[in-house]
Amino acid sequence: MQNYSTNVTDNRWKIIENLFNDKRKRKHSIREIVNSLLYITKTGIQWRLLPKDFPKWQLVYYYFRKWTAEGLIEEIHDCLCEKIRVQHGKEKSPSMGLIDSQSVKTHSMTTEKGYDGNKKIQGRKRHVVTDTLGLIMALVIQNANVQDRSGAKEVIEELRYKYPRLVKILADQGYTGDLGEWVLRLFGWTLEIVTKVVGLSGFNVLPKRWIVERTFGWLGFQRRLVRDYEVLPECSRSFIHIAMIRLMLNKIKI
Repeated sequence: MQNYSTNVTDNRWKIIENLFNDKRKRKHSIREIVNSLLYITKTGIQWRLLPKDFPKWQLVYYYFRKWTAEGLIEEIHDCLCEKIRVQHGKEKSPSMGLIDSQSVKTHSMTTEKGYDGNKKIQGRKRHVVTDTLGLIMALVIQNANVQDRSGAKEVIEELRYKYPRLVKILADQGYTGDLGEWVLRLFGWTLEIVTKVVGLSGFNVLPKRWIVERTFGWLGFQRRLVRDYEVLPECSRSFIHIAMIRLMLNKIKI
């Protein structure tokens, strides 16, 4: 098999190999399947145009849907998040989250999309909560016409029971209203609205808030994620997790 730049190296494969828990003999190794998914995510290539160096696209797609349904891709993603945080001298569970959304165009026949009147985009919304390193804590794919303060409840629900140290979530002015009261009442967390610095006009970097924007920037370097090409929202979610897995594998010190 050709050594593509997206392939997992031997040392980095050892980090996630045991998470697959699949030792049976097969024509194509699990590592080859993973390399195929990383290649698709980075290059944005269509399934049917997968190079012949990789296993057949039907087999790769089968495992992609299987691991998505089983939650394995998300499990690997969360495991790597913990490793990265420990590597940076932090607790596994973050105490602070940052919430934001990104609307992207869809290029599929799916009916699960909407029109974001603010961004003038027909498509879907990626609603995320990240930690202070920019790692994704919670992710929900929504129709683009869902308002931030309404869609926020769904993504914040994803944090329940996962992060025992969480006490505060930072948000921009799109999350004003009774959302903060709802978060405090149901979860006991503080939703803090970060406002612009008084006296500065135009664009200015808000404290901590730039971190979640940087995460969206990371995703933008993966051509499969420049737009939402998936028919099913759960597939969109998995490709985002795969992109973050690749990024975190490259960040882990060996």
